[in-house]
Amino acid sequence: MTATEQSIELARAAARAASDKLALNVTAIDVSDRLAITDIFFIASAETERQVNAIVDGIEDELHKFDLRPVRREGRSGGRWVLLDYADIVVHVQHEEDRVFYALERLYGDCPVIDLQLGELDPSAKSAGIRAGTGADTGADAQSDTAAATETDVPANAQANKN
Repeated sequence: MTATEQSIELARAAARAASDKLALNVTAIDVSDRLAITDIFFIASAETERQVNAIVDGIEDELHKFDLRPVRREGRSGGRWVLLDYADIVVHVQHEEDRVFYALERLYGDCPVIDLQLGELDPSAKSAGIRAGTGADTGADAQSDTAAATETDVPANAQANKN
C-alpha cells in the first residue's frame, strides 16, 4: 500500500505553504505501509517558536483551501513541536533542536520519501546546497550543512529579524 494521490497533493500544498514561511528541511515520508492511521508524515522545522507557529498558520490556511481542518492539533501553545492531524496526512512542525533530538526521519528511515516538487522554493535547499523536497536533506550531513550555513545565505529580512 502506498500513499494516495490526494495525500501526496496535500503534502505538496503543505510544503509550498511551509516554504513560503521559510521552513527548513521540509520533507514528507510515506508511512502508509507501517502505520494504519495515516499515509504521510510531513515534517518541517524552524529556528524559533514564533516561526514554528507562523509555519503552522500558513499550512492551516493552505489546507483550508481544500476545505480541510485538522482533526487534532497538539503543541500549539509551546511552539516547539506542533502536530496537525488531517487523518491522511500528519503535519509535524518542529523547532530545529527538537527535530534533531526526536529524529522522526531516522525512526521511519525505511519508508519512502515523497518528492514534494519544491524546486527552488525550499530556503533550506539554498542554504545547505541540497535538492529540495526529496528527503536528501534528512541525514546528519544535511543537519551539519545547515548548521554550517553562513549568515550571508540567510535572506536579508531574516537577518533583520535575528537582531
